[in-house]
Amino acid sequence: MLTEAIAQFASSNETKRWLEEKTNAALVPVQAQTKKLRDDMNLALQLVADVSKQLFDISNKEIERHNMKLYNRARALNKLSKLFLERLKKIIPPEQISYDTITRYVQEIHKVFYVTDIDIKNWFPRISPFFIMDRRKFLAVYEKARQTFNTLNDYVSKEYIKTKTLEEVILKLDELQGIEKQLLTLQDERDKIRDERVPIEQEISELEQKIANLKSSGPIDKLNLINIEIENLNNELRNDLRHLQKPFIKMQALATSGGGGGITPGELTKINQYLDTPFDAIVQESPGYSLLKEILEKLENMMTKDTLKLKPDKARKAEQSVNEFLYKNALDNLQLRCKEMATKRDHLLTSSDLDEINRNLAQYQEQLNQFKARKTSVETHETVKANSYQETVDKIIGLKRTIEKNIYTALDKKIQIT
Repeated sequence: MLTEAIAQFASSNETKRWLEEKTNAALVPVQAQTKKLRDDMNLALQLVADVSKQLFDISNKEIERHNMKLYNRARALNKLSKLFLERLKKIIPPEQISYDTITRYVQEIHKVFYVTDIDIKNWFPRISPFFIMDRRKFLAVYEKARQTFNTLNDYVSKEYIKTKTLEEVILKLDELQGIEKQLLTLQDERDKIRDERVPIEQEISELEQKIANLKSSGPIDKLNLINIEIENLNNELRNDLRHLQKPFIKMQALATSGGGGGITPGELTKINQYLDTPFDAIVQESPGYSLLKEILEKLENMMTKDTLKLKPDKARKAEQSVNEFLYKNALDNLQLRCKEMATKRDHLLTSSDLDEINRNLAQYQEQLNQFKARKTSVETHETVKANSYQETVDKIIGLKRTIEKNIYTALDKKIQIT
């Protein structure tokens, strides 16, 4: 059994040309006849509107005459004719002919004629026998309009409907072509955003490289090494003073709670500094760290009197540390190393080369922050466009599959739009 070949089309334009060649013979005459019937219907409705206006004018004149014999019937005819005119004005004929537009047009007319038939049946007998010639003229024109409507309705429901699927396919192809144009526009916008993003990324990369180069340059590199060594010395000093931490904290509490213990405000500040940043504390001391020794002497006296209420083990270790630092000068060498490192750091920090590097670093960092902010904004815009682009692609794919299915239904022909 032979498999039917699937017609391949490279674009919606190619598909539409092929479909029009296939369907023009059937679709064009139907649309032309429908257009003619629409025009006939428009003319018939206009004639109904004209005779309705005549009824309105004639009834107005009779109302103005105040003829009591005709007055009430004239008012009824006046309201009725005005109602006819208002309904007819709401019927909007379609400019473009399609099955959907002409069907809506037919439905609107049907609704108007339906309620008009009821009004004629209810009110014309009440107005009778007056305005008989005018009413007959109206009914004659109205009946012709109904016949024109029936002709249009029959044609749409029996003939036009046969080409409905083909027409829908063409309309879908028009929609597809419109969306494909939108996709091209979105692609151009995406390209422009990408072209905007790429140089920003290049600027960011260059600035990051400049910052890295400055940070690895002589003064900065030396300062980093010194700061590492200072941190090591700070940790070493903190470790040497570890057994004094608890006693120092108790001395703080004693001084701040009003007990005093002979601790001066300056000594209290120094205790805090030795607890927080021992490197800075010992660097700021004169050689031999006399202020620390004064504190240690007071600590030794407090421990002798058991003022601090330390646990035996902690007291023993604290006494050993006090003895080492107070009488054996165990921190002399460490203080010397700390002071040397602080001198090197301060010398670098006050050098003109480092000032210039720091100014350049600050400038580059500010520029880098600005470019990163711009990049974030561009990327956000790019994401929005990318999402819109993908949604449009998905919509195009869906439309293509719908068109392929409808063509198969209408023409029993398998096609594929790539």
